[in-house]
Amino acid sequence: MKVDGAPLGEHYEIAGRRLLLHRSGAGGPAVVFLPGAGLMAYDFLNVQQRVAEFTTSVVYDRAGTGWSATAELPRTPDEVTDELRALLAATDVPGPYVLAGHSLGALYARRYAQRFPEEVTGLVFLDPGHEDILEFLPAEAAELNESLKPDPTTLPEPTIEQLAASRDALLALYAAWPDDVREALVDKHLTEWRTAVLETQNFETTVYDQVRAGGGLPDVPLVVLSALGANPYWAQFASPELMREMLAGIKALHASIAASVPRGEHRVLDGAAHQTMHLDHEDAVVEAIRSVF
Repeated sequence: MKVDGAPLGEHYEIAGRRLLLHRSGAGGPAVVFLPGAGLMAYDFLNVQQRVAEFTTSVVYDRAGTGWSATAELPRTPDEVTDELRALLAATDVPGPYVLAGHSLGALYARRYAQRFPEEVTGLVFLDPGHEDILEFLPAEAAELNESLKPDPTTLPEPTIEQLAASRDALLALYAAWPDDVREALVDKHLTEWRTAVLETQNFETTVYDQVRAGGGLPDVPLVVLSALGANPYWAQFASPELMREMLAGIKALHASIAASVPRGEHRVLDGAAHQTMHLDHEDAVVEAIRSVF
């Protein structure tokens, strides 16, 4: 059954909630995309369709995001991975899986692999978050990070002018998407922009704690992709030198993640932006996924 207002995918009842899942392609192992905070299934439609050319390819919205049922945010990695496991089983997506997680989604993918190692055959982390990130950043960056944490209850609503500018930018960003998908996706981003903030409220407590306590990753192929382009948000507050040090720290962190498993590989995407790396460097993302088969 189609999800109300969702141009692609079907919804499935999982633990009393309707969850959106869209799949294409055939065969295995199936590739499952886990979006970062504030992103949704359709954000990854370009790479999902490319991967569907050679295997089963899945995008979905976890509860509380996109076109899935509402849920109180933030949620724990164990809640998210239990939900995903049940969804994949209910929809007969063939396992074991290649999990392709972006940012927060990479932390969820790690937790899935820690908890259900026999169900994972490959991992791709797109500019992943990590519990040890502050150990790789200069002290000044850690202080800046603490001072910039947003309070979702006090964030002002965007102005009409800001919404119009954001709409234009998003429409251009997703210009290649089918018209109905692009319009629906842009509207969601403009009306549910607080989701990114809400999903990360427990980042440095529950999320990091559960992943840290979960142990190592299974011995499966892993590719870690780093987006090392300039960060426009950081640029508002950090000097160019501090920015360079921060990006160097993230590069070192990602290299250490790749080195933590026997078949890990670290690849750097110079000039790529964190939020749009899968759009700006589509070929590199698809190639990373192919390489873990």
